[in-house]
Amino acid sequence: MPTLGIIGSGHIGTAVARLAVAAGIPVVLANSRGPHSLTGLVAELGPWAAAGTAEEAARAGDLIVTAVPLTAVPALPVAALRGRTVLDTSNYRPARDGRITSLDRAELTTGELVGQHLRGAHLVKAFSTVLAHHLPQLARPTGAPDRSALPIAGDEDGAKAAAAALIDRLGFDTVDAGPLAASWRFEPGATACTRLYAADPDAPRERLADVPALPVPAEGLRAALAQARRVRVGDRTA
Repeated sequence: MPTLGIIGSGHIGTAVARLAVAAGIPVVLANSRGPHSLTGLVAELGPWAAAGTAEEAARAGDLIVTAVPLTAVPALPVAALRGRTVLDTSNYRPARDGRITSLDRAELTTGELVGQHLRGAHLVKAFSTVLAHHLPQLARPTGAPDRSALPIAGDEDGAKAAAAALIDRLGFDTVDAGPLAASWRFEPGATACTRLYAADPDAPRERLADVPALPVPAEGLRAALAQARRVRVGDRTA
């Protein structure tokens, strides 16, 4: 598979990078602090990994993962991402991002908001439902009986197919939740997000980092998506 660009070296970006190099996929990592800040991580990941600027990561291949806070999305290199399939992991966290009126009023989903910023990119919402430390716990080879599925959403079938092929290489099946307008089905607080993949779904938020992962097969994820009710985002504080 061609090189994967990853913009964002936090928990999710790093977890995806680890899965990618384990699958033999070259990665170019970038963050807001510059390539020099990634020296240790790149050395740890090995010869399949390199550091670059955000624009270099965006131009590294046809598929890019953006794993940055929602407030950092406007700073992404829009021109360099144009024409590429972008797997965006953003979730709206009012305590971190401040209040965003269009999201609070349910005028847009987070995926649609990101899509407005990244015009010209082929956007797919992905990797937004699982805690970073659960990703390596859940990754399995294709066809494994305990393989988990992750939801994706996007407005272009070709982009979703490309995203699903990458996610398959990284160790997961996918379930298509529909267009970006339907991605509320797996936003924070919905039945198909985060706690679905936790062995103790009732654990307090501050303890979720210590809870082992629970495999969720495709049929279980489809059921959770079908049962989802739209969360009143404006009522959320976290």
